[in-house]
Amino acid sequence: MTEAIAHGTSSSHGDTHTLRFALFLPYAAARVWGEVATPVGLGQWLATADVFESRLGGRVTLRGSGGPVAAGTVTAWDGERVAEYTFGGRGRIRFHLESVGAEATVVRFTHEFTGAADRRPEALACWHEHFELLHEVLEGRPGLRPGEPAGNRERRRQLRSAYSPRGGRHS
Repeated sequence: MTEAIAHGTSSSHGDTHTLRFALFLPYAAARVWGEVATPVGLGQWLATADVFESRLGGRVTLRGSGGPVAAGTVTAWDGERVAEYTFGGRGRIRFHLESVGAEATVVRFTHEFTGAADRRPEALACWHEHFELLHEVLEGRPGLRPGEPAGNRERRRQLRSAYSPRGGRHS
């Protein structure tokens, strides 16, 4: 995996938690958009999109490798800039793309969810690992293959340790 992804941060207000990543990607916004806001793109680094209606109010259903299905709705959509999906029981994820010149993009990602605070380190590690896969896909390396779990156990363990309360990656 790559170390090109900066660590994310998190904050909590009661039982509502917000994870944040700022990804600097040396690729044009249109290319990055294709990976975060299309069924083909998402399927290479995040999850298979069984249903994907690319419009405000559209339905989205994601399925991981052997994992549960997440059904939700497109809650914000601004073509090639903002894609936001809200999933029942899993919260809201938002990709906000900003062009930095012609060949670079900053993706401001947030994931807001409710539940126990001890879920934050695992969620940060999981997203970090997925963003490493996204980076690899953008670099032209193979992403996920059908039925393949995201990443590997050792990398997830390393990331969980980095995001543990002792690691200081969240407040």
